[in-house]
Amino acid sequence: MKFIRVALAVPLMRFFDYLLPDELSVEVGSRVWVPFGRQKRVAIAVDFPVRSELPVNQLKQITAVLDEKTIFNAPTWTLLNWAAGYYQAPLGDALFSALPVKLRNGESAVKKSKTFWKLTALGEQALTDGSLNRAKKQAEAAKALSLAPLEKGNNAFAAGIWSALKEKALITEFEQTVESVSWQKTLGELPLTKAKNRLTLNKQQALALSRLLFQQGFRAFLLDGVTGSGKTEIYLQFIEETLKKGRQVLVLVPEIGLTPQTVNRFQARFNVEIDVLHSNLNDSQRLQVWQRARSGQSAVIIGTRSALFTQFHDLGAIILDEEHDASFKQQDGWRYHARDLAVVYAKQLNIPVILGSATPSLESLHNANQGKYTHIILSQRAGRATAAHSRLIDLKKQSVVNGLSGELLRKMDEHLQKGNQVLLFLNRRGFAPVLLCHECGWIATCSHCDKPLTYHQQQRVMRCHHCASQRPIPMQCADCGSTHLVTTGLGTEQLEKALKARFPQYGVTRIDRDSTARKGKLENHLNNIKQGKSRILIGTQMLAKGHHFPDVTLVALINVDSSLFSMDFRAEERLAQLYVQVAGRAGRAEKQGEVLLQTHYPEHPLLQRLLHEGYAAFARDALQMRHAMGLPPFSSQALFKAQSRQSEAAEQLLTRIADYFQQWKQVKNQPHLQILGAMPAPFAKKADQFRWQLLLQHPSRIELQRALADFHRDWEHKSSQVRLNLDVDPQDLS
Repeated sequence: MKFIRVALAVPLMRFFDYLLPDELSVEVGSRVWVPFGRQKRVAIAVDFPVRSELPVNQLKQITAVLDEKTIFNAPTWTLLNWAAGYYQAPLGDALFSALPVKLRNGESAVKKSKTFWKLTALGEQALTDGSLNRAKKQAEAAKALSLAPLEKGNNAFAAGIWSALKEKALITEFEQTVESVSWQKTLGELPLTKAKNRLTLNKQQALALSRLLFQQGFRAFLLDGVTGSGKTEIYLQFIEETLKKGRQVLVLVPEIGLTPQTVNRFQARFNVEIDVLHSNLNDSQRLQVWQRARSGQSAVIIGTRSALFTQFHDLGAIILDEEHDASFKQQDGWRYHARDLAVVYAKQLNIPVILGSATPSLESLHNANQGKYTHIILSQRAGRATAAHSRLIDLKKQSVVNGLSGELLRKMDEHLQKGNQVLLFLNRRGFAPVLLCHECGWIATCSHCDKPLTYHQQQRVMRCHHCASQRPIPMQCADCGSTHLVTTGLGTEQLEKALKARFPQYGVTRIDRDSTARKGKLENHLNNIKQGKSRILIGTQMLAKGHHFPDVTLVALINVDSSLFSMDFRAEERLAQLYVQVAGRAGRAEKQGEVLLQTHYPEHPLLQRLLHEGYAAFARDALQMRHAMGLPPFSSQALFKAQSRQSEAAEQLLTRIADYFQQWKQVKNQPHLQILGAMPAPFAKKADQFRWQLLLQHPSRIELQRALADFHRDWEHKSSQVRLNLDVDPQDLS
């Protein structure tokens, strides 16, 4: 017997030792079945120690070997080990999250054989003697099989056709393992690109592309281009040059809402295998994409943040669009940031990485200022598009109905009568955020979160947008029994209803998480918009970024005030990015665009600076303010989050952790370590769990990492009452 050390998908910063029979062959990175408590679990081998800390008679033997060879290629294994260390996460969590679900559950990583239909000798005879003349569809299916076998279950012909042919013994089944063919061989004699869809670059774009192509090996580029400046066309031409070298490309986008249009544009340009990875794929589809990328069958992978861990045959470049977007930060499980890991991965592989945005994050701008990133600026819109005119509407001087001012309604009329489209942005789903009693002021709240329930009129439910619980709409007040219940506040559902009544002659489309929940709904809505069937568009952040609507000439932000006053130091940065991204949907073709912002605070310095000086000026001032206050990116943070059904238990645990770091600070002579908390989280209760947090901050990233590593070495969290999470480089302090 030998020893084998494995990682399991459990939230523990430790490994587990087992016995490995001599006759079994395993590598580091192989999957094995192990007994774990009363269960049998899939584990990943991480080491083969000479001895174990436990006595041999206490060790169990592994049950079976799933992979004799490692299931991870060397670059992915290195990246995941580095990332687990940096984000202070259990290696098991990181390794298993990088595998498709079917592989996590123990399915084979080797491609399975597929079942095909082929003609029998009797079937070949039937094609020549005319015995199928009266069965036209059967004859067509048989003729198709005479050219080549077809996979069983294909949609070329109805299942009944195949059944009928099989009953007549004209066809038979056979199994065959399909060999993976590299995308270059699949391309065959076809040209790499469809030249008719290739756009001519303007001078700025051409210069930017030449700078990207000039650099060999690793370099991080920040492609800082105003909305409509043609960043996607630069991506496409850069990808073309990478594919010419026979290498693969990974393209990361923040949300699945951006993938349909991105995929369509890529497929219109290239004759190569393009695969998509996002949360709407089923487990089988995700495994197939994983296998195609690993074997080199896929030329381009387009996906959301977890696609970063896809294993490639020969990755040549990484492109991360909308790099500022908070969606690239994982908010549960192990909390990695795909943008930062993409840079680490590219450096490890010695390949270029492009971070693109019209509103770069302050972290990326700081890295560009420090010379770590090459900063490429596109200040002009591509083609004949011109920058939209922006203006504030002072709501204090307007009559407002359903959140719409009289001035905005007049402007909508003006643009719609010219045959254009209008986009209204409101980042709040549902009909109304609050249902209250007109008699006593009672508010319908979520009993699990102590937050107001959102009123959804179409589905006739009250829903909590924090824990997803819901209940029927109450008929009377829970306090005084009054039936005079009224809604207050505005949601996209109410806005849609009001606009359909106000503009009955125009199609209205609402795009938010509720209206796009069913598969294919988002694509249908986007097609209606592009075909002009919808003239008024209402959307949350799903509609705010990345989309190209050439006929949208008016964009309005219905309510910006909720973002102007916040405890979160990143709130102003997010509002500035949101404004620029939403405004960028206007006037993207040759038509002049207009942007209106409804606010009660038109004199607010942030709004004034954005409108008159632009995002670059805001970012410059914001970085100076962050530097003066010692906030990221000029310091590093780590956030401990504790949640429990007993508030005192969560508080006590974080107080003990704070005491640990106070002692560490003194022993290690680290006066610059700031320890903020324990304190209730801004969102103090969610899903019956009380939430507390402890924030650590240090000017040195290295020293903060050292403090966290020491903590994990010294500390063992055993409380079953409290769930403890650590978020390194947190983006959300709520």
